[in-house]
Amino acid sequence: MFFIMFNKEDEESDHFSYTEYTPIRSDAFVLSPEEKQKAIQEHFAKIMHILGLEMNDDSLKDTPKRVAKMYVNEIFGGLLPENKPQVSTFKNSYKYRQMLIEKDITVYSTCEHHFLPIIGKAHVAYFSNGKVIGLSKINRIVNYYSRRPQVQERLTRQIVEAIKEVLNTKDVACVIDAKHLCVNSRGIQDTESSTVTAELSGIFLSNPTTRKEFLHYIGIDSHFKI
Repeated sequence: MFFIMFNKEDEESDHFSYTEYTPIRSDAFVLSPEEKQKAIQEHFAKIMHILGLEMNDDSLKDTPKRVAKMYVNEIFGGLLPENKPQVSTFKNSYKYRQMLIEKDITVYSTCEHHFLPIIGKAHVAYFSNGKVIGLSKINRIVNYYSRRPQVQERLTRQIVEAIKEVLNTKDVACVIDAKHLCVNSRGIQDTESSTVTAELSGIFLSNPTTRKEFLHYIGIDSHFKI
C-alpha cells in the first residue's frame, strides 16, 4: 500500500530559493555547533528528568550528550551550511544524450511534525545539458537535504532544484518512496503503508513517454495520470 503525491513545477514561484528553503529563523547560525550541542544537552536532560528517568544511572547519564551530538552533527547536519556538498561538474565529452538515473539512494530523514524517522529510497534522473556530475554527488545532495527536519514533499523538490541549479538544466526528476515512523509506530500504527512523492520538471513533466520510461526504470506503475 502506498500514497502518492505529485508536485508540479511552478514557473512563477521565484520569491525564494527552493534549494535552500527550510523554515528556519534568521538567527539560526548565531550559535556555533558546539554551543548548540551544549544547549541541547541541557534541555534534553530536563526532558528526561521530567519523564521520571534516573539521570544518575550508568546507562542514562550520558544520553543527553549523545543525543545533542547526534542532533547537531548527524541527523540534522543538513541545517549546517558548511555541510552543503561541493559539487563539481564535467563536460559531457562522451555526448551521452539519454536519461541518466541513480536509483535506490538511501533516504534517512526526520519528520518535522513528530521528530520521528523517515526512511526510504530516492530515485533521481536527469538529461545532460552539456554537463554531468559524479554519481556519488547525487547521493550527497539527497543526504544533505534529508538531514533536516522535513516534510517529504519539500525534500523531493529541494533535491530537484539543487540538481537543476548545478547542471543548469530543467530536465530533472526525483521520486521518493519512504516510510514515516509517525504513521508506522504511533497513531494509526500502519506498518505497511509508504509515501511516494515526485517532482518532475522539464521533459519529465512535458513528455508523457519520457515520464513513463523513467517510472518504468525505477519500478513504479505508470498507469496514473499526472
